[in-house]
Amino acid sequence: MDFRFDDDEESFRQELRRFATKTLAPHYQSDDKAGQFRRQLALDMAGMGLTGLRIPEEYGGQEASAIVAGVAAEEVGRADFNASYLIINTALISDIIVRNASDEQKRAWLPGIASGEVVPCICITEPGHGTDAASLELKAVPDGDGWRLRGEKTSITLGTAADRGVVLARTGGPGARGVSAFWVDLNTPHVTRSGFDDVGGRAIGRASLHFDDAPVTRADLIGSEGGGFVSVMQGFDYSRAIIGLACLGAAQISLDEALQWARDREAFGQPIGKFQGVAFPLAEYATYVRGARHICYEALWKKDHDLEHSAEAAMAKFWAPKLSSEVIHQCLLIFGHLGYSTDSPLGQRLRDVIGLEIGDGTAQVSKLVIARSLLGREYAP
Repeated sequence: MDFRFDDDEESFRQELRRFATKTLAPHYQSDDKAGQFRRQLALDMAGMGLTGLRIPEEYGGQEASAIVAGVAAEEVGRADFNASYLIINTALISDIIVRNASDEQKRAWLPGIASGEVVPCICITEPGHGTDAASLELKAVPDGDGWRLRGEKTSITLGTAADRGVVLARTGGPGARGVSAFWVDLNTPHVTRSGFDDVGGRAIGRASLHFDDAPVTRADLIGSEGGGFVSVMQGFDYSRAIIGLACLGAAQISLDEALQWARDREAFGQPIGKFQGVAFPLAEYATYVRGARHICYEALWKKDHDLEHSAEAAMAKFWAPKLSSEVIHQCLLIFGHLGYSTDSPLGQRLRDVIGLEIGDGTAQVSKLVIARSLLGREYAP
């Protein structure tokens, strides 16, 4: 068993940390204050191959492993947590397209994602259906050889900025088998957007999207009619581990800063790290972060080796965001009044990370997946 990154992975990690520190970190707080997505961000990240990580080379991507995608999310999460959403979204959506789209569709859709020219989003949640996504109500009404989309999607990450979206819509009867997936142009008069004023994640443009007879054709259908729910949901297991690593990146940089502060700050004639009340929480949380990181990378390693990884991904999804918010909170307290100031990024990291305790799967659902894996479905809730 080898816990080290290989030479290529480690070289990529170091190069990415330099890029993220120089190019991404300086915009983290200013983008939050502006409260809108900065298009140059996608182009900058594309220049490093970050928007095409999971896209085959023939379509302009890097054809990277799931492990490498996790490394990217963790390093970007350290510098600009909100920028990591581009990795999460493009990796998940690319994976869905690669697994389910035709060769012609891949040639048409994937290069724009890889180049950063097309910012994608995934549209599942509705006002009345979040966790219970199989009950979604947005309708795809037959229209000639295509459909018209009618209804609303809400809480869509990058919803105010995205050019295209993977949209789940009901083409058939009730339940998951009545749901199809479409690659939809969002820059059309048939789609209107309403942004949210959020506690955190202000730079990612969370929004509601209203579809007013938005036209889609069979050329926009991803996979088979009625197969959209399964084809899309299959990608979430590994993307949840990527989410976990983005959160842990923000937690780790906060720990690093707090550790240095514990060396530098003096009280009662000695560094505050000499006090158990400061040192022991840092020791505890460093241990927890390392454990959560191992779970995330185990899930991604299993993904790369075509092994079942749903339970590990669920562990990563419920534990890493929760843990990261606790870590960042503790680090803020160690900095005292300086940490409470908006001059420090700690408060923003805390606000931002909390969002992923909600988005992309609640803790309750993750624990249900874990319980069923441990107990068997017949003995679990």
